[in-house]
Amino acid sequence: MNNDYSLMKGNEAIAEGALRAGCRFYAGYPITPQSEILEYMSTHMEERGGVFIQGESEIASMSMIWGAAACGERVMSSSSGPGYDLKQEGISYLASYNLPAVLADVMRYGLGDGEITEGQDSYWEATKGGGHGDSRQIVLTPSSVQECADLTYLAFELADKYNTVAIILSDGAISQMIEKCYLPDAIEHDKDKYDWAITGYKEKDATKVKVTNMDRTIGHEAWNELMRNKFKTIYDNEQRWEEFMVEDAELVLVAYGISARVCKSAVRSARAQGVKLGLIRPITVWPYPDQAFQNMPESVKALVTVEMSISSQMAPDIQMASKFSKPLYGYLSTLYVPKTEELVAYCKSVLAGNENALEVY
Repeated sequence: MNNDYSLMKGNEAIAEGALRAGCRFYAGYPITPQSEILEYMSTHMEERGGVFIQGESEIASMSMIWGAAACGERVMSSSSGPGYDLKQEGISYLASYNLPAVLADVMRYGLGDGEITEGQDSYWEATKGGGHGDSRQIVLTPSSVQECADLTYLAFELADKYNTVAIILSDGAISQMIEKCYLPDAIEHDKDKYDWAITGYKEKDATKVKVTNMDRTIGHEAWNELMRNKFKTIYDNEQRWEEFMVEDAELVLVAYGISARVCKSAVRSARAQGVKLGLIRPITVWPYPDQAFQNMPESVKALVTVEMSISSQMAPDIQMASKFSKPLYGYLSTLYVPKTEELVAYCKSVLAGNENALEVY
């Protein structure tokens, strides 16, 4: 880790984290609020000896990184909102070929095209898989500029470790804020180290990269077992989260991204007023950090999911993780970043019995 810090936007930290992780192929398309990732890559990729392409569309860009991934390169694309929708088929194909790749989805707000403002509207799409097929992707959620760099760097390691797609699920607020950032040490990736990577056609050779579920040499049952074992291994070993003042809490907030930052402020403010709040911040939302909910103290009366969404997209994961052991409430601020004072007031109202628990997500 470099001891000198830089002042960077979250988007810039994602891009620089990728370059320092050895990403040497990026293909993408501009869309607010993630365009700085593409702009940063266009400026700095050539000096790192890599290739930058602005594809004619999000779909074309996904096809390009799919091809480069098959050659063993560390590859990346990024988008937001409806642009991320268009990448779903490419994600499914990467998954079916067991190819590593990293995508950044800088979330915005709303249905359809929505707004170009910050939001947290893509949770379902990222965690449940928006594409066809039966696959799961690792999903990491930064809540600071520092984590934008660190988690992007980690995403490439995890993608390679499990031959999977890893997604950086940021939001418009985190991506646009400027903070100091200590950048990780740069590494070079050896694209020739994989026995499965395509290295060029010199003489007739057996097919290396295969659609796994159509690989008749291993059969469907063996393929099913391969994928189940991969997902289970990721689930068992890659759950990440942060706990903040949970040990004696009466009410535990659950939030990620910009919402989690406001929740930390709310916890401090509430405790200064004698109200015992705590926070569980998922850092991975797939695999969801079920382990964080297994040993909650008996003092916890209820949970509150805090999200910038219309529907409570994270609620089912919280209830599954907590095994429906606590009532779950929702503070949904839609296109507005939650405010500390309003969140504390809501939590007081929950503890006073004046709010209804979630019934419809």
